[in-house]
Amino acid sequence: MVNVPESLPARMFLLAYDLRKGRMSKGGARLGWVLRGAALTELYLDGRLGEERRRPVPGTPGDDPYGLVAQIRESRPRSWQHWVRKDAKAMVETVRDELARGGWIRVRDRRALGLFPRKEVAVKDPRIVKALWGGASSALRGRPVAHVNSYDAAAVALAAAGGLDTVLPKADRRRHKRRIGELTARTGPAPTAVHKVIGQYEAALASG
Repeated sequence: MVNVPESLPARMFLLAYDLRKGRMSKGGARLGWVLRGAALTELYLDGRLGEERRRPVPGTPGDDPYGLVAQIRESRPRSWQHWVRKDAKAMVETVRDELARGGWIRVRDRRALGLFPRKEVAVKDPRIVKALWGGASSALRGRPVAHVNSYDAAAVALAAAGGLDTVLPKADRRRHKRRIGELTARTGPAPTAVHKVIGQYEAALASG
C-alpha cells in the first residue's frame, strides 16, 4: 500500500503534477489559490475554523501548520476569498519545500529560455499521485456522498474549483457537475471561494 501525505495542501500540490508530461500542470497564483483553499478546508473540516456571516472565524484550538488561523484571528473579519488570495505564491513555496523535505518530490533550479530562474519539480514515486487520483475518482463515481472520505471529497471540490485538468478534465467537470456540487457542499466554503477568485482573475484577463 502506498502512503500519501497527510496534509490536504500537500495532496493538492501532488494532484497538480502531470505524470504524462513530467511537470506541474499549474503554477504561480492559480496553484497558490488552490493550496490556500486546501489549507482553509483542512482547518474547516477539523473544526479549527468555523464560519460566521459567511466569513471564517477561529474554531477549536489545535495545530495551525500554515499559520492561517493566526492570520484570521489577528485580522478584522474578511471573506473566504480574501484568505484564498492572501500569500498565495508564498503558499506554493511552503508546500513545495515541505514535500521536498519529506522526500515526496525533487526540486531543481532551472532557467526558462536560459534567462528566467524557476523551480523544476519531479515526483519521486508516481504511485503516490496515482493513489491520490484513485481516491478522487472513487469520490466522484463511487459510494454515496455522505460516505466518501472527507479529504477525497475535498480533493474533487478543489480540483474542480481550481480547474486541475490532471484530476478533472473539463469534460468530466461538465459530466459530473451535480456530484461535484454535492461534494463541494460537504467540503465547506473554501472551494467555492477558490472558484470565485479564479473566475474574477479570468474575467480580468479577458477584459484586458
